[in-house]
Amino acid sequence: MSAFLWFIIVGGIAGWLAGLVMKGGGYGILGNIVIGIIGAVLGGWVFGVLGLGAGGGLIGSILVAFVGAVILIFLARLIRRA
Repeated sequence: MSAFLWFIIVGGIAGWLAGLVMKGGGYGILGNIVIGIIGAVLGGWVFGVLGLGAGGGLIGSILVAFVGAVILIFLARLIRRA
């Protein structure tokens, strides 16, 4: 149960930060969590493909999820324009 709670917290922080950086103004708490969780999966895949390690712990997890969330928002905006 504790790991699930941390997963939600990391997802929320990463989604919120990605919304700020991508000038989306935020997506609400549930939207930020969803974007952050999907971003964590995407970021983990991207970092793995590139052979990069983000380090361990909370900061590394937030960094990977943040990068993935930024990529996710960027791709969603590209698709929306098309």
